[in-house]
Amino acid sequence: MKPAHIAIIMDGNGRWARARGLPRSAGHRAGVEALRRTVRAAGETGIRWLTIYAFSSENWSRPKSEVSDLMGLLRLFIRRDLAELHQNGVRVRIVGSREGLEPDIAALLVEAESLTAGNTNMNLVVAFNYGSRDEILRAARAVAMEAKAGRLDPEKMTMEDFAARLDTVGMPDPDLIIRTSGEQRLSNFLLWQAAYAEFVFLPCHWPEFGPSELAAAIRLFEERDRRFGSIAQEAVS
Repeated sequence: MKPAHIAIIMDGNGRWARARGLPRSAGHRAGVEALRRTVRAAGETGIRWLTIYAFSSENWSRPKSEVSDLMGLLRLFIRRDLAELHQNGVRVRIVGSREGLEPDIAALLVEAESLTAGNTNMNLVVAFNYGSRDEILRAARAVAMEAKAGRLDPEKMTMEDFAARLDTVGMPDPDLIIRTSGEQRLSNFLLWQAAYAEFVFLPCHWPEFGPSELAAAIRLFEERDRRFGSIAQEAVS
């Protein structure tokens, strides 16, 4: 069965650029082109949910020039691609903290969400200024405040109640998480939501990713035996 929700850790822009004697900024620009290819390919494949790890809460520690370049690419992507996404019925949703963002960046994120809010063909979730530990901590704080105010009984709280306080409320958990560049870790991405996700780690760097790599990852997913903590049916019978 095809995955309904694919999440991607887009890794390797800098290494791709270094291998070609180019500045890291060239790798990030090539990564944006790979993102465009992937969004189109996911839509053509019938993937309903695509989540991309665009900028983590830890990425602010990178050199200021690189952060500035990444912010410029985000601005360019939204201004250049938002109309096409909207025309193709793609709903854009942003997850991550909005606190402390530059006003024009925050406004662009709101514009992307509000313009596409009614679209139903596909959901593109952009994890921006996102860190899963931060997300879980913010949810825990919200629960604590509600319990303190007497609006919530902690003893009756369910996993669904907690998930409703996460940034991803209303979204299905990812079925498949893809990471490029050969690294095999989550890097603080969707820790709660990835509890039963399948993982595919590809050796290619993100700028090299495209429809064929997406199709290969989906084929690997379809070969997996997903049991969600139970045992295979043939072992029961």
